[in-house]
Amino acid sequence: MSSETNHQEPVANEGGEYEPLLGRPGDASQDREKDLQYNFIIGTGVVAQAGIWVLAAIVWGAMFSHKIMLFTAHPLLNSAGLLLITQGILVLQPTHTAQQKKQGTYVHAGLVDVGIAALIAGLVIIEVNKFGHGGIHFESAHAILGLITYIFLFLQAIVGFTQYFVPQIYGGVDNAKKIYKYHRMSGYVILTLGLATVCAATQTDFNKGVLGIQLWAVIVASVLVLIGVLARVKKQKLGF
Repeated sequence: MSSETNHQEPVANEGGEYEPLLGRPGDASQDREKDLQYNFIIGTGVVAQAGIWVLAAIVWGAMFSHKIMLFTAHPLLNSAGLLLITQGILVLQPTHTAQQKKQGTYVHAGLVDVGIAALIAGLVIIEVNKFGHGGIHFESAHAILGLITYIFLFLQAIVGFTQYFVPQIYGGVDNAKKIYKYHRMSGYVILTLGLATVCAATQTDFNKGVLGIQLWAVIVASVLVLIGVLARVKKQKLGF
């Protein structure tokens, strides 16, 4: 969801504009001697991990506590997709050297692509389910938010892939790099939309009448995700 450049940048632990929004410079920067997997938990990454895994556990626990049906796959796949996309953001955020960015971008793209595939499968299943019993499409706040999130996410994925792997479309690498900051910004917006969609799902008739997932629990988990992710944002990567 948030792409990185391939060129060398100043070492992130020099401070100043390379500091994350919360914490010390090194709290959100990959150490030159550390492998990529540490990026998932650097600094407030552990807070984001706690939030997204708790959120997934809430959804999966509720689904497997009730009768398995076609609909069951919808929240399972969507929560898994959101979890994977969150991992894609976390793994790329702390990179700052050329090699780290290259490696991180490939892992980021892989995680996000699999996450989007899960979300698409979830969308297909809910539509098949609705057609099966003549349900109304895109009526609830959850459904509308979900549709908006899907559209933005697909556009985000297309732009992210092409700007990095096919920069010629934008007139060359330099031109493609100019929109990286917008790709990052929109990535955080889409993550927020995705979490809001899950929150809205708790207000659907099916959840209120059958699943019983509590809105407050989903909000707490979502806030933890956003705190963990947004606290690691480096302002210079957003062009500030």
